[in-house]
Amino acid sequence: MRKELSLKRGLNLNLAGGVEMPSAPKEVKPRLVAVVPDDFPGLTPKVEVKEGDAVTVGTPLLRDKNDESVKIVSPADGVVKAIVRGARRKIERVVVDVKGATAAAAKVKADAGDAAAIKETLKVSGLWAMMRQRPFDIVPVDGAEPRDIFVTALDTAPLAVMPSIESLDSKALAKGVAVLARLTSGKVYVSVPAASAVEIAGAEMVGVSGPHPAGNVGVQIANIAPVNKGETVWTLDIVTLERIGRLFGEGVLDMTATVAVTGSEIDKPFIARTAIGADLTSILGGHIKGDIAHERIIAGNVLTGVHTGEDGYLHYPYRQVTVIPEGDNADEFMGWASMAPGKMSVSRSFPGHFLRRLFKPDARLNGGRRAMIMSGVYDNVLPMDILPEYLFKAIIAGDIDRMEQLGIYEIAPEDVALCEYVDPSKLELQKLVRDGLDNLRHELA
Repeated sequence: MRKELSLKRGLNLNLAGGVEMPSAPKEVKPRLVAVVPDDFPGLTPKVEVKEGDAVTVGTPLLRDKNDESVKIVSPADGVVKAIVRGARRKIERVVVDVKGATAAAAKVKADAGDAAAIKETLKVSGLWAMMRQRPFDIVPVDGAEPRDIFVTALDTAPLAVMPSIESLDSKALAKGVAVLARLTSGKVYVSVPAASAVEIAGAEMVGVSGPHPAGNVGVQIANIAPVNKGETVWTLDIVTLERIGRLFGEGVLDMTATVAVTGSEIDKPFIARTAIGADLTSILGGHIKGDIAHERIIAGNVLTGVHTGEDGYLHYPYRQVTVIPEGDNADEFMGWASMAPGKMSVSRSFPGHFLRRLFKPDARLNGGRRAMIMSGVYDNVLPMDILPEYLFKAIIAGDIDRMEQLGIYEIAPEDVALCEYVDPSKLELQKLVRDGLDNLRHELA
């Protein structure tokens, strides 16, 4: 019998610039593609190629120093254009100049003989790195068997568009579940919108409804089967599940990405079908309104995405690009304290709180950083059984025992993105949680 999960706490941001549905994807051939090691937390990258090397879909570009069988692979055919390094020779990205037609899929040999063979195939294909492990929200570490595996088929982030589960290959999804089921003695949970009647053989189906962050897999885990100390679970999205199913069912490594191009500064928001890691110049060319002095281009959504420029690239999980005003040329009476009805706010002090309309916010901070205010605002937008203010304070203090007691193993940076948005103290809570998880992992290693 299918489980139903109805969440009440959370917040949907009413932003202008959403894609009109239904919308047929627009084919976009990228000029360049790039893989960014920072998209894969827990992985220590080492370059496998040199500038000028010819690569095809599935050619390893990077490997993990801690587990050399874990690869990050090329998402397109072409030539390695640049290996970009930052401070202390940190690898920032590996850029591939796409040649010929955009071949974002390739035939490969997939071995599903036993659990070890499945893991090896996933690692070499690059799909292993597209999964995450809780606790710590990192690329899975081979060694501990996951208690359960969680797959999410909905994205409730602002302006996000997840491919409908009905439009995906049902045979590939079933094959993906069957493969993952061999890697755990527990269950493979698949969370779908409550209105969907789709059933996948072998999966424990969960219908989910509620405001954002209902689509976050961490929130789903916390409300279905929470992670306790000493336990490990793996997570992935429904698109990665389909890729795994196609890999083991058809021997095809699929590196295409369906991307929602959104935001108030996009002339006409649309769905793009392109390659993983595609350059944003190819995707956004000619689609930005250009009627303001400055735009904020975000690879991802406005809450968790990566601030990049038009010369940037798609970042994991490769589902969305958002363009909003930067706000550096804004000129309004009273600045951030303006009571104008066009200002979006969760506070009842602002008229915009009561208006049913779409807002066009910019990227300004609207206030200054200050000491943490124990106001309880975090609890209104975080549907998890934790005390966020106390957890954040424990992370700041580096108190490992308190962090464990207060639920650090259940949480990931994306889960506190709304807390960061409503925070009157303007704290960088996502960075705080990421640093806390990394420090805890190193302490326990």
